[in-house]
Parts: sequence; structure tokens; C-alpha cells
Amino acid sequence: MGVPEIKEVRTIARSRFFRIEEMDLRFSNGVERTYERLPGSGRAAVMVVAINEADELVLIREYAAGFHEMQLTLVKGAVDDGESLEEAANRELKEEVGFGARRIEFIKKLNLAPGHMGFTINLLLARDLYPERLPGDEPEPPEVVTWPLAELDALIAGDEFREARAIAGLFLVRAHLNGVTD
Repeated sequence: MGVPEIKEVRTIARSRFFRIEEMDLRFSNGVERTYERLPGSGRAAVMVVAINEADELVLIREYAAGFHEMQLTLVKGAVDDGESLEEAANRELKEEVGFGARRIEFIKKLNLAPGHMGFTINLLLARDLYPERLPGDEPEPPEVVTWPLAELDALIAGDEFREARAIAGLFLVRAHLNGVTD
């Protein structure tokens, strides 16, 4: 059993940010199916777990269009042309929360809904923060919220913090900080 053969790929819809494709596939057992997917754009993205000198997570509350509500989450954004993941994470921190970081570590690349989308996000840990603000690209600046790292379980269990990739990121960073790594 392996990856199915792609017989044909067609773009069936396009917007400013997304493209929807139909893929005609033939599986190793001869079954043929048509799948729909949102292929990746080729641009990398970062999600940042930032920890300040008081051992607090630096979070944001921002508008989530998919649910038409404000959600508590982690800093994230696209990597600009020519930027490293670390440079993009530092820029996003400066734009969204008004801090830069002297220490930024790559933690893990995460796939988002791989059954339907070709999107990934790179998780980074930012520490040794210092104040510095850059103008952001959001229509209004996100609200900055700090949360004690010692109360991480309460954050994850709470109703307001529920974005799956952000929760996964916090678990991965906690394991990293506790010396539990791959």
C-alpha cells in the first residue's frame, strides 16, 4: 500500500488566499476516487510560544474569521521572502505583542488537517524577551494577554483557549522545557 497515483489535478475555485483543487486518484487496489484539497501556498508560517521573564506565556486575543469571534491563541504569521523562521517569529512577536526575543528555538513542524489541506506551521519557542514594537498588518492590534506558565493546564482546560495547533504547540514546548524530546 502506498501513495495513490494522481491521474489529474484541476483547480475548481480560487480566492485571494486559497485555491481548491480536485484530484483524480487511483489507489493500489485499483479503486479510483476524486478528492478535494486546499494545496499549500509554498509560503512557510510560524507559531510562537513566547515566555517572558516572569515565566508567563505571552498570548494574544484576536479575531478568528472562521468562527466570527475573538479567540485567545499564540502569535503566528507568514514568513516573508528572505526571512528565516527565527527572523519571522521575532518580527511577528514585535508586530503582535510589542516584544522581540534574544533566544528563539525551532521546536517542530506541524501539519494542519492533512487529509484536506497542504498547510504546515513551524513551532518556535521565544525567550529572553525585550520591548520592541513594529507596525503590524492586522486591521486592529490584538490584545496581549499573559498567563503563568505554572498554570498551563488551566489554560488548556479552559473554554477560551481551544485552537488545536496552539494547544499542540504548548504541549510540545512543555515537553521540550522538561527535557522530553524526540
